[in-house]
Amino acid sequence: MKGVILAGGTGTRLYPLTKIINKHLLPVGKVPMICHGLEKFRKAGIEELLIVIGKHSAGMYTELLGSGQEWGVNITYKIQEEAGGIAQALSLAEPLIKADEKFVVLLGDNLFEDSLAAFVQSFQKQAEGARVLLKKVHDPRRYGVPILKEEKILLIEEKPLQPKSDYCVTGIYMYDAGVFDIIRSIKPSGRGELEITDVNNVYAAKGQLAYDILDGWWTDAGTFRSLYQASSRLLGGPSK
Repeated sequence: MKGVILAGGTGTRLYPLTKIINKHLLPVGKVPMICHGLEKFRKAGIEELLIVIGKHSAGMYTELLGSGQEWGVNITYKIQEEAGGIAQALSLAEPLIKADEKFVVLLGDNLFEDSLAAFVQSFQKQAEGARVLLKKVHDPRRYGVPILKEEKILLIEEKPLQPKSDYCVTGIYMYDAGVFDIIRSIKPSGRGELEITDVNNVYAAKGQLAYDILDGWWTDAGTFRSLYQASSRLLGGPSK
């Protein structure tokens, strides 16, 4: 199984830190943010990785990570030329994924405590479709919120005013190779991007979107507060 880390984007919520350096290269704890995703994949036994990056930071990534040898992984890079949404960035992985292959996707700013190993094993046993990881949160209105029925997700509502559960969809996704056909079938949203929620809802409509729930802490590390909280947790200090 292969792993994909999506690390494009401009990180405007962290400006001016991101004026010069891509947000996924900012330090979190003792290492750059992107390295936490590499380590999660390696510990789950996933060593073949693709990292999707923006063209302005490509040199920094290759200087830091190289081929991935230092981190015990093998890295291929793809350039996302311009902002087109998470699903558009994910589509760049298609040439590296075989027709019968499953793979795992991490948003590069998603930091979390749990090991991926058990979740990956569950997905390997899943006959078809996709799987996402959920986390119980205090204010689900800020996120994509799943409507759940037994072991499946019926629908994901994006930032609903009246959430139908206390869970949010984290930036940890697992797909079969059929995801690329789905990406080609969806239309850009009002902001002109291909949305990953739309992709996931196609799977949900087919009854093929399963889920697991994270037990440990999770953050998207995309704001100053969440970046601080993630560093504090990883360094063993206060996280509030």
